[in-house]
This record gives sequence, C-alpha cells and structure tokens, in this order.
Amino acid sequence: MASQSANLWVLLGLGLAGILMMTRKLKKTIKADFGAFIEKLELLPPPQPAPPKAPHPLTGLTFAVSDVFDVEKHVTTFGHPDWAMTHDAASRTSPVVSALVEGGATCIGRTVVDELAYGISGENKHYGTPTNPAAPAKVPGGSSSGAAAAVAADLVDFSLGTDTVGGVRVPAGFCGVIGFRPSHGAVSHVGIIPVSTSLDTVGWIAKDPNILRRVGHILLQVPFSVQRSPRQFIIADDCFQRLKIPVDRTAQVVIKSTEKHFGRQVLKHESVEHYFNSKVPSLKGFYSKKTNGESKTSSLRQLANVVRLLQRHEFRQNHNDWINSVKPVLDPAISSQLHETLEIEDIEIENCRLIRNEMRLAINSLLKDDGVLVIPTIADPPPKLGGKEILSEDYQSRAFSLLSIASISGCCQVSVPLGFYDRCPISVSLIARHGADRFLLDTVQTIYTTLQDQADIAAKTKLPRNVVSLEESAEIAKEKGNQAFKDKQFQKAIGFYSEAIKLCGKNATYYSNRAAAYLELGSYILAEEDCTKAINLDKKNVKAYLRRGTAREMLGYYKEAIDDFRYALVLEPTNKRASLSAERLRKVFQ
Repeated sequence: MASQSANLWVLLGLGLAGILMMTRKLKKTIKADFGAFIEKLELLPPPQPAPPKAPHPLTGLTFAVSDVFDVEKHVTTFGHPDWAMTHDAASRTSPVVSALVEGGATCIGRTVVDELAYGISGENKHYGTPTNPAAPAKVPGGSSSGAAAAVAADLVDFSLGTDTVGGVRVPAGFCGVIGFRPSHGAVSHVGIIPVSTSLDTVGWIAKDPNILRRVGHILLQVPFSVQRSPRQFIIADDCFQRLKIPVDRTAQVVIKSTEKHFGRQVLKHESVEHYFNSKVPSLKGFYSKKTNGESKTSSLRQLANVVRLLQRHEFRQNHNDWINSVKPVLDPAISSQLHETLEIEDIEIENCRLIRNEMRLAINSLLKDDGVLVIPTIADPPPKLGGKEILSEDYQSRAFSLLSIASISGCCQVSVPLGFYDRCPISVSLIARHGADRFLLDTVQTIYTTLQDQADIAAKTKLPRNVVSLEESAEIAKEKGNQAFKDKQFQKAIGFYSEAIKLCGKNATYYSNRAAAYLELGSYILAEEDCTKAINLDKKNVKAYLRRGTAREMLGYYKEAIDDFRYALVLEPTNKRASLSAERLRKVFQ
C-alpha cells in the first residue's frame, strides 16, 4: 500500500514538472512582442501646427513597417541575413513611410517578413516566425507576417506591408485583422525592395476600418469626393462552394449585412469561373508545365499559374545577379521555385501580360464604378506551424486561385475578418475595380460593424457540424442549375432550379432563373408564372420583368409586355434590351 502511494506521488510530481516545462516553453515561444519585430526604432512626426489649423490626420497613431521598406541609416534585410550582409544602410527613408510620419503617425519598428518576401506562410528560420495572436499554434501568414501579428496583438495601430500575391491579405486573414491591397500603381513603390514589379503593391493592415481609411487618404492622395454607396454586391457562389467552412458563416454573413445596409436589390450571384472563361479568352490557350500542358483546367487555377509564372520570372529579373553571386542558403520551398530549370519563353510572358489586360477589362466590366465582388480571402484555414501542408501543390493552387484575381487584374481588395470557426480566424474579401480604392475603403467602413454583428449571430447559431443548411443546399442546387443552363441543358436546369425552390421558396432569383430556362424551351406560360412569383418576392428584380415581358410578348399580351419592359427601364434606365424591346413593341402595336 505504501508502495502504491509512493508511485502516485512520483506520477503527480512528473505531471507537475511536465506542466511547468510546457508553461515555460509556451512563454518562451510567445515573446513579449509576439516575435513580430526584427528591430525597434522610432520615427517621430513633426510638431503639431498652431491653431486654428487642424492637427495632423494620423496624430496619436503608431505603426510598423515590414522589413522591405527602406529606413534611413538602417539596413533593410529582406528577410534574409545574407541580404543584410551584402547591402548598405539606406541613404533615405521610403517616401511611403515618410508620408505617414509627416501625417502625424509614429513609426516604432520594422517587422519580420518571409524569406525574400517570397511566401504565404510567414515562417522565417533566420529571424524567427512571429506568433499568430489569434491562433498561436498556426502560421501567421506571409509575406508580411510580422506586420499582421503586430496589429493583431495591439502593439501598433496599423502596419505597412507589400502584397504581390497575398502578402498582406493572407496574414490579415490568418491573424483576424483587416488587410488592404490597393490598386496596382496607386501607391509609390520607391524605397521598397521589389519582388515582382507588375504584381507588387504597398498594402496596410489595421483592426479599425476608420484607421484603415485614414491611412488610405494619406497614401492614395486621392482628391475629396462625395462618398458613394455600392449599387451591386456580386457574390462569387462558386468560390464559396470550395470552402470547408459553412456558407452561413461566410457568404451569408455578407448577404445579410448587405441587405440590412443597402437593400436586397443590390445583391447578385455569379460564377466567376464561367465569367472569366467567357471574358478572358487568352486563358483558354494558356500553356503551363504546372498543368502538364493541359489547357482545360479551371480558369481560376490557370490564373494561379499565370501569377506564379510572372512572379518567378520578374523576381529573377530583379535579383538573379545577387542570388548567383552570393549563393545564399534559401528555404527549400523558395529555392525549388527560384531554381526551377523551366525556361520561360518570351511568348509565355507576353501571354501573361495579355491575360492581365483582359482580366482588368473583365473586372471593370463586371463591377463598373459602384460594384463589389465578394470572395473568400483564402480557401483554407491557417495550417499548423512547421507543417508541410501549406507547401503542397494543392494548398498553394487553391490559395493562389483566389489571391490571383486582384493580383493579375491590378484591382483593389480588402480582407475583412468574420470571427472564428474551429478556433481559427475566418474572413471574406471585397474587390472593387482598378482605381476605386477610396470607394472600397468607404464601403468597408460603412458595413464593417454590421458584418461583425452578423458574424457573431452566425457563430452563436449552432448547427451540427456536418449538417448543411437549407439555404446552403438551395444555393448549391441553383449553381448546378446555372451550370446546366450554360451547357444548354435547359430541362436539367429546370430540375435543379425546382429543387432550389423546394428548399427555399422565398428566393426570387430561383424563380427568375427557372423562367429563363422555360423561355428557352418555349414554355411561355410557365415562364410568365415564375416571373410573377419572382416579382412578388422582389419588386426590383429587373431580370424578372425582362423575362416576363418576353414571355408575354410571345403569348400575345403586347400591352402587358410593354409595361414590363418600361418598368425594367424605370429600375435600370440604361438597360438596352428593355429600351429596344419597349420601343419595338410600341411602334408595332400602339
């Protein structure tokens, strides 16, 4: 009996010792500054102007800069000690950093980046990996890992980073903060080490959308204009269907917030995969050894191949001489990409640039001046520290498929946090056309609080993990219907739309879409009935009026058809189809 007691005390002692060791290890891992900083420094703003002049716009704010921005008398390390040893201290501070200091903010340090700012994990074996304050066991995301960690840990009010193919958006998403990638060329890149010139942008990260907007006014230098409300939110249904996170925690949060602020009529659902297939013809012929010569892969995965090809090519152009002369020891994942034996032909690069131009035109045509495209920021949650998952081809391809949309088109994008799922931060992204940066910053500030409220409500609405909501099932059925419609399988499309209606009978889009399929089959009475149901659910559904007008015209109800086309014009005065149809019928039958 005494022996058993002694053994029990030994086990308890070992257990306590283990807990103590783990606690010490955790404290050692999570440093006071979360490992975000590579160097502390201080750049102070100028004195405040005397009254009655207004104080500097960023007065009282602190910020940090990623270690790719030049700061006078400091060596920019580019995330690698060999770069630091072979380069002199900067002779002047990057104008972007100086503009923020002149605007009243205090810079307190430089933060860790991925090695050569070439990655999305945020892990750096040379200077240490910043701890993700939102999920300490997960990677912080890169390349601007320290910048996101510093903001998430409340060490600074905002931070600067660079975004080539997700360098600001990914760490913002992984750390649960807001990350803004501006339009390409909107912010000066002087005094910043380049990665890929045609893709690089200067981005910024904050927790407060108002601070994000104030920083934007300084950096973008856009003239004052009246704030505009979005006229359309386009939900990329096919992108959200790729997620492992339930739609009610992501897309539905945006939909409900949008309805509350701007009304249901601004919502539209789109398959961006099919849209880009039709609007970016150069993608169809794009050849990449990443796809083993198969040009039939999805348009989003092709975009991922395009940006990775451009990034590698332009990185080589910028830094190949240094790599060949210094021969630095690089992370295997980076080395394998930079030292690939694949020869990139001039025609491939020219094709990439053609795709870039077509993509910008396609996005501008889709969004116009007042539209917002809603997509997931990244397809998967942040992986575990030190794991290999983020290096896999599948993970990278899924990530870059979404990140490439803004990178290749040069449009502006903002990643917005939506709370947590399975103890990991989740987010969505809003994209606006190239040059609409101020409009996007205004939109985020307007809708941010509602997004957070709706995200909290969704998180508290507990559903069994593997149970798909009726709304989510209906959306999946609708998307299948859309695909069948595009494949001209109209009867099959009707079946899918009918399934969606059974699951969720109060969605006007489902009835309107089924009516379009009925029209193709010549079932004009059924088309008219569906359009009437759609209009009863949504009085501002322009497509339903146009389709009902067409059905009524084919049935011989010409006066009613004219009324439908005219009402569509009231809702959308620039609609050419409605205008031509109404005028044609008026001339013939009145």
